Amino acid sequence: MKKADIGMIGLAVMGENLVMNMESKGFTVAGYDIDQERVKTFASGRAKDKNIVFASSLADFVKLIAKPRKIMMMIKAGKPVDDVIDKLMQLLDAQDIIIDGGNSNYQDTIRRCAFVESKGMLYIGTGVSGGEEGALLGPSIMPGGSQAAWEHVKPIFQAIAARAEDGSICCDWVGSDGAGHFVKMVHNGIEYGDIQLIGEAYHLLKTILKLDADDLQSIFASWNKTELDSYLIEITGNILGYKDEDGKPLVDKILDTAGQKGTGKWTAIESLEEGVPLTLIGEAVYARCLSAMKEERVEASKTFSSTRIEFDKDATTFIEEVRKALYAAKIISYAQGFTLMRAAAETHGWKLNYGNIAMMWRGGCIIRSQFLGKIKTAYDNLPELSNLLLDPYFKSIIESNISSWREVVIAAIKNGIPTPALASGIAYFDGYTSETLPANLLQAQRDYFGAHTYERIDKPRGEFFHTNWTGRGGKTSSTTYNV
Repeated sequence: MKKADIGMIGLAVMGENLVMNMESKGFTVAGYDIDQERVKTFASGRAKDKNIVFASSLADFVKLIAKPRKIMMMIKAGKPVDDVIDKLMQLLDAQDIIIDGGNSNYQDTIRRCAFVESKGMLYIGTGVSGGEEGALLGPSIMPGGSQAAWEHVKPIFQAIAARAEDGSICCDWVGSDGAGHFVKMVHNGIEYGDIQLIGEAYHLLKTILKLDADDLQSIFASWNKTELDSYLIEITGNILGYKDEDGKPLVDKILDTAGQKGTGKWTAIESLEEGVPLTLIGEAVYARCLSAMKEERVEASKTFSSTRIEFDKDATTFIEEVRKALYAAKIISYAQGFTLMRAAAETHGWKLNYGNIAMMWRGGCIIRSQFLGKIKTAYDNLPELSNLLLDPYFKSIIESNISSWREVVIAAIKNGIPTPALASGIAYFDGYTSETLPANLLQAQRDYFGAHTYERIDKPRGEFFHTNWTGRGGKTSSTTYNV
């Protein structure tokens, strides 16, 4: 019997669909799941008469795969991944490859990669984005880990990956150890930002202009024919147009409490570790947390009267202002995400190709959009670009949309409509483009109460001073450090 080209552990939605995708591209695939009922259902259903083989034990599963074995896991992140790795290590040979395709924390991937390599085997931690449909028809794949493993998995990964409109493959090697999972984490953080911004635009138009779901469906469908052309704008229009069994919009019946799986939170935490202001994405994470406080919000809404002013602006004008605000704020979300990747690359010694990362996100993944081609161009023109806002194209977009963006945030504040992502995005822009910030007073306060020192504008950078502000503090200063 012909040995399988690759094995898959974990045959839930993502794992099963990736197996079907691989088989459809001409690969023989071995499948295994601890839930043998799931295996039997798959084997007798979608996998019937396909080049897919199954095993009832992990040991037998490993024997089905050609050397060097390529074994991919699509299982729950955390301890289950470590448990499976420990079992596999007893069954594999040198140069065999273990692949984690789940949403693992990149720090776990760094640790696992070092451990597996120390035993003579190879390890890949790869982001896989696109959900159920992407897994079946072509996801965006972001692999990183043991460089020597790439040549063995490249033909399979690039065969099953999505294709952008120009035919480019949405899969390429990202970098060493945890680089792949880090890039996927940032992708998900940007996804949080995109989704929150779209939700705020929806809320503004629905509340201020009193538009119904059908009106909003038409607006989002039209926006998808502009620079906002993207998967998330497209599905937003589809969702707004979807009717429940009684013919009424289903979206209006969905409870306003949002869930999350942790990757957005990890992105926000990592930004604090790196000292990179990821304000918009952070607010998107907090907005989900606030939405989950449904009962408290209902009670608070009864305690405080709502703020609503008479809105006399032309509806068509306001809709266009919201569109422009959404596009400008979207640029901030991506600018922050790419800045975080640049900082992490320096910390971990990764050689990330930011233009290639943008290209990998152009197809298959949740944040796929026309917009990403502009990011690729920006990094092609200047690989060392420190912030997307400094690229001529994005600079021109911000300058042409900033007035509308400000008007939209003002309208939201006056009407008591929460727009944390839109507002924090413009605050970041104003801060990033300010030559002077009030941090001089902040540093004086820190030196006053904690002798934390400060720099002076009339002295060279790197020279620190302490003042005895009260006359009682003495001349001893605290250690100077930055987090």
